[in-house]
Amino acid sequence: MKVTLSRLACLLALFVFLNTAGARRPNVVLIMADDMGYECVAANGGLSYETPRLDQLAAGGLRFTNCYSTPLCTPSRVQIMTGRYNAYNYEEFGYLNPDLPTIGHLMQEAGYATMIAGKWQLNGISHGVDKFDRGSDSSRPGDAGFDEWSLWQVTEGKKSGERFWDPLIEENGKRLQAELAGTYGPDHSTDYICDFIERKSDEPFFIYYPMALVHDPFVHTPDSTSTELTKQEAFVDMVNYCDNLVGRIHDKLAAEGLLEDTLIIFTGDNGTPRQIVSKIAGREVTGAKGQTIDDGIHVPLIVSWAGKTPVGEVRDQLIDFTDMKATLFDLVSAHRDESARALTLDGISFLPTIEGNSGLERQWVFCHYDPRWGQFRTQRAAFAYDGRVKVYHDGRVIDVAEDVMEKNPLADDAVSPAVLAQLRSALAQHPAFPAVESEFQQPHR
Repeated sequence: MKVTLSRLACLLALFVFLNTAGARRPNVVLIMADDMGYECVAANGGLSYETPRLDQLAAGGLRFTNCYSTPLCTPSRVQIMTGRYNAYNYEEFGYLNPDLPTIGHLMQEAGYATMIAGKWQLNGISHGVDKFDRGSDSSRPGDAGFDEWSLWQVTEGKKSGERFWDPLIEENGKRLQAELAGTYGPDHSTDYICDFIERKSDEPFFIYYPMALVHDPFVHTPDSTSTELTKQEAFVDMVNYCDNLVGRIHDKLAAEGLLEDTLIIFTGDNGTPRQIVSKIAGREVTGAKGQTIDDGIHVPLIVSWAGKTPVGEVRDQLIDFTDMKATLFDLVSAHRDESARALTLDGISFLPTIEGNSGLERQWVFCHYDPRWGQFRTQRAAFAYDGRVKVYHDGRVIDVAEDVMEKNPLADDAVSPAVLAQLRSALAQHPAFPAVESEFQQPHR
């Protein structure tokens, strides 16, 4: 009888292995809005914008209430691409060292077709190509692990062409501008993504969409009823249009029958611009982009994977941007080939939560912020934060729940000794700032 059970167990194990090995690897669509804080999503309690498609995505999946980015766009992009804190990889604003392994490489090595569309900003062009010998290399996104790309700000900056109306986009190494006259850049990016989904529907794919929306300039969208808008009015339309584009991608996945095969992640790269005022849950939020206060780093996170994610669940689990790559690694690690490059990751995978299971959860988030950019240049800081108490590298202790603007640092004895010890230990694990200061001057925007 024991032999029979043993054979049955072996056959069952073989059956499970063969079916798992033959199962389709899940597609991944990672969407990151530009300058869209937590308060911009109605499902989060936001009262100033209409986001029905994001709300629908949250209702059918998971909504996280404690996701934290860095306060500024390039630092967040470098962190999400590498899965490491900026203490180890942030060299200059607008620059990603081409030798660093990215999420694109990770997914390529797992056999995925990869593409990126939207805003690049990682060639170092803001500092001049003489200081970054590959700054004028239009193939850099391909070198970063993406088979296809359709991007603004690769080798030419803002002065050469905008991201919205009459956009300048570089697509797979080709400069597009005259061909896009009269068009809206985010529409082109979304159309390219939808085309990629259709073309790659029979194979696993990874799409990274760092959107141009909702960053300034604050201008009308194709859905605006007027071209003459205040900044606040234009921003409302831009948030609403961002929501519309997320819906278009979701609808394309549905049309291709891929929703059950696709993990969709939506987030924002930092807080809302300072010129913008929004309302959420009984308080008014003045945008805090560039600042380390909660409104500068608290961003939306919505995850949907039909048939996998718990439906309509809200989690207060702490997430930071290093966790994105760790989660994707967890998702595809079994499929990486033997030649895959070694990875060092600072994040913690939240895939167990996505799949409705329990797993390791972080007790704090860490931020190294050395922006090296414009008006934010002097706002260097490092902190550890448990979602309520924040401890800075200079010793400041803040109870964010009671002091959201961080005006009144606490004495050590006003905080639990255990909490204080944990957060100071977290800070001590990472260098606060690099030893060598930047040699570059403030770049033009």
